[in-house]
Amino acid sequence: MISIWPLTIIILAAIFLFSAVKVLKEYERAVIFRLGKALPGDKGPGLIILIPFIDQMSKVNLQMVTYDVPTQDVITKDNVSVKVNAVVYFRIMDSRKAVIEVQDYFQATALLAQTTLRSVCGQSELDELLSERDKINTQIAEILDQHTDPWGIKVTLVEVKAIDLPLEMQRAMASQAEAERERRAKVIAAEGEFQAAKRLREAAHIMAQEPIALQLRYLQTLAGIATEKNSTTLFPIPIDLISPFLPKTAKSGAE
Repeated sequence: MISIWPLTIIILAAIFLFSAVKVLKEYERAVIFRLGKALPGDKGPGLIILIPFIDQMSKVNLQMVTYDVPTQDVITKDNVSVKVNAVVYFRIMDSRKAVIEVQDYFQATALLAQTTLRSVCGQSELDELLSERDKINTQIAEILDQHTDPWGIKVTLVEVKAIDLPLEMQRAMASQAEAERERRAKVIAAEGEFQAAKRLREAAHIMAQEPIALQLRYLQTLAGIATEKNSTTLFPIPIDLISPFLPKTAKSGAE
């Protein structure tokens, strides 16, 4: 009769190796529980050996986690209803805390991110929410990092992706922006007129001191007209040339 003990030993050895030998990747760590008690530190990466039926392993991923926060309905400090969504980047820094201190670290961080987003945006006015987004991001990240630190989680970055406004508010803001652009255009035009008038006044003072400058200006104007293809040419005549005839004309008209 063929003995089955060698085959049994081989099968038991294979089961032992399969349950005792584990290989962890570079970004993975294992928290070992021996008879229900967590061993100090964590294990990995590489090859680790467990005691079958005595040791239990909880594997943790240390890679950066990207969580897309769903769109949240927020009422700002100035009573404007908006929809806000964001992205949170976090990673596990202490695998023992992530396994022992919280039941599901991902779900806990996700729910905390949603409530923190609503809370911070609700404490800000609409203008601040639109113009100071970096400040809002930093504030949310600091609050999340403070609350997740006991879980061994580090929140590295929070980015508010989009802020959706009601159609009525979009129309009001568009009208406000259009009015602001028209105001700036009128101010710029008025400033240009003021500067032009100021320059013309200075030019008039200079021409008043040098009468010949006015005649040179006439010649420049004629040169400019001559370069264009016009069918009509204007010859400006200085008043000084016809001023001697004006008294006689007035006298003859009086007679």
